[in-house]
Amino acid sequence: MGGMSDAFPRLQPLGDTALLVELGAGISNELNRQVHALASRLMSDPLPGVVEIVPAYATALIHYDPLILDFTDVEAWAKSALTSLETAAPTPRRVEIPTRYGGAGGPDLEFVANHAGLPPAEVIRRHSSVDYTVHMMGFQPGFPYLGGLDPAIAIPRLSVPRTRIPAGSVGIAGHQTGIYPLESPGGWRLIGRTAMRLFDPAADPPCLLAPGDIVRFVPVEPC
Repeated sequence: MGGMSDAFPRLQPLGDTALLVELGAGISNELNRQVHALASRLMSDPLPGVVEIVPAYATALIHYDPLILDFTDVEAWAKSALTSLETAAPTPRRVEIPTRYGGAGGPDLEFVANHAGLPPAEVIRRHSSVDYTVHMMGFQPGFPYLGGLDPAIAIPRLSVPRTRIPAGSVGIAGHQTGIYPLESPGGWRLIGRTAMRLFDPAADPPCLLAPGDIVRFVPVEPC
């Protein structure tokens, strides 16, 4: 399990209904791939009583039914999966996101460009020329935290969040980019918008993207 130090992996209980597996610390594509490999390995060998597996940046959270399983059962299952991560990594799904940059849908594009010392067109080129990994989902249904942003266009989030951000807005916060699936408040710098629907409660699955997917933004011209 390359990339993990002697202190990892760590397995610990979270209350009496969950086990947290920590594979490392920090945010990196390599570490996140190991998280998704673990989640894939666990899902390929289901344990009755496990309710959900939630991958994040460097951890996987296993929710279980304490009336069916106890912590030692889940711990043994997780430890077994950790021995075969190298062969468990799934082939990532690739998803293209058509995006209209700038204008009313990307009111912060000029600010990001000025902050980076680049023309807006170069910000667009850099943002749309990268394959991003969905590191994790949150803070609302279908919101992808995407790793792999060009450091040249990284920028702090707004000091005062907007009270209304339209669904489909594409933003940057720090060294990540993301897409708002629903209208909500938020503090990410908005550089564009997509017409794709990232969350549909009537669909199966309801979220367009999933942890581990590879995302590419595709610039589209205004109508």
